[in-house]
Amino acid sequence: MADINIVQDHHLSHKKAREAAEKVAEQMAEEFDIECTWQGDVLHFERSGVSGSLTLHKHQAQMQIKLGFLLSAFAHKIEHKVAENMQKVFGGKA
Repeated sequence: MADINIVQDHHLSHKKAREAAEKVAEQMAEEFDIECTWQGDVLHFERSGVSGSLTLHKHQAQMQIKLGFLLSAFAHKIEHKVAENMQKVFGGKA
């Protein structure tokens, strides 16, 4: 199993940060066939072999991903793609 942790700074309002998180979730759902649900300011996502969350803080978004055995071989590629996505959507510096 592989764990991925990505922290992305932002300077967005709470509403804009949540909209940005929704964009990240939509892109992940499309690319990785993941289902997402909100619990407060935490967006949880899951599918077979992948689970995690995107937590919104005042000036930071934190993504935690747990990959199952089969997907752990692609951990670096997945981490790079998600980090790039988050940087683009949240408009901060990675």
